[in-house]
Amino acid sequence: MEANVTKRDLRNEIKLWLNNNRDEVVDLTLRLVQIKSQQPEGDVRAMADEIETIAATIPGVEVERIVSEEPVHNLVIRLRGNRPGKRLIFNGHMDTFPVGDLSGWTRDPEGEVDGDRAYGLGISDMKGGIAASLLAMKCLAETGADFPGEIVGTFVGDEETMGVLGTQYLLENVSHARGDAMISGDVGSPHILRFGEKGMIWAKVTAKGRSTHAAHVHKGDSAIEKLTAVMESFKSLRSFPVDTAGNNVVPMIDHWSEKSERLSGEGETKVLKSVSVTFGTIGGGRLSNLVADRAEFSCDIRLPVGVTVDQVETEMTRICDAAEDLELEITRRYEPSWTAPDHPVIEAVRQNCTTVLGEEPAVTMRVGASDARLYRYAGVPTVVCGLMAFNLGAPDEHIMLDELYALVDIFALSAHDYLVGDA
Repeated sequence: MEANVTKRDLRNEIKLWLNNNRDEVVDLTLRLVQIKSQQPEGDVRAMADEIETIAATIPGVEVERIVSEEPVHNLVIRLRGNRPGKRLIFNGHMDTFPVGDLSGWTRDPEGEVDGDRAYGLGISDMKGGIAASLLAMKCLAETGADFPGEIVGTFVGDEETMGVLGTQYLLENVSHARGDAMISGDVGSPHILRFGEKGMIWAKVTAKGRSTHAAHVHKGDSAIEKLTAVMESFKSLRSFPVDTAGNNVVPMIDHWSEKSERLSGEGETKVLKSVSVTFGTIGGGRLSNLVADRAEFSCDIRLPVGVTVDQVETEMTRICDAAEDLELEITRRYEPSWTAPDHPVIEAVRQNCTTVLGEEPAVTMRVGASDARLYRYAGVPTVVCGLMAFNLGAPDEHIMLDELYALVDIFALSAHDYLVGDA
């Protein structure tokens, strides 16, 4: 009985600290947004400097900077508890989309608060999430670090370009970058927890033909017509059979469909459960009055749980082999990934989302790619709980301040609950 009283009192101390320091997360977020860290340049050195400065205010933390390749710097911030136990990871990425045409911005892309909103490039993806993670760590440190195990923040410089020099590098080279569970504050919503995400194949198809003048079309062989025929065949992948046996992913998607689609858009449920095919680029030919001797397209194919990369690549190869003078190149691939929806880390975050937000969050899959998949591939159970993005990657990107405040509370309380558990 005594242990339960102590656990309840500590939670109250955490809540009191969060209430007294709630505005600090806005300051931290704006400090991070002020610093440019755009891809494709990928120079996050100044961001790493600022996060190190912020981390220095957290009692008892240890900070390591790991350079995978200049200018990609990664940080590992370690907060140890007061007794042995599990390791919980907070993961985040410092790089952002490029700012693009500044003329479209009506707010300061380097950070501005107006009413109940905060604006800035990368504020949702994911400088607000990093700020919330850091403040949650500070909360647990200043309330006595009275928890077993440790919390490790892995803040990386390469996610927008798929994480090879960031999270993947840390997982392969820093033992304590791995843990028993991971919470990611990547872009999303605290009203929708994401326990997995679709797989992906990026491919390029090139067709070769024989050029001739359009007046002598009978002497030519159109690469464009070959290419468009393959594009039509690739569309059939959208009906690729999905094996739903052996997991509870589809039931969770269906159960939370209505709530998830209210925030993420009508049609998300179908996308989560099926193969999607997007043709991103296309080009070919030289003049309108010449039969094209070369043409190519690139495509993005997303795979739901129940479909493997090998299965889809086999079908893509079959389609291309059935035609003449076609070349298929796979430029990127990874499998679908998911964590059991009832895992303790997801349950801790779900319960605290319910408490903080006043309503139960949806618990479902994610359509996009994130570094969470790299943790899952490494065997680390993972949940994504981030901030709802408005104008993501576009002028006037912004978040709602009430969600930012809530995220800190959710992270701090969930970290405590997961680590303490039955300890």
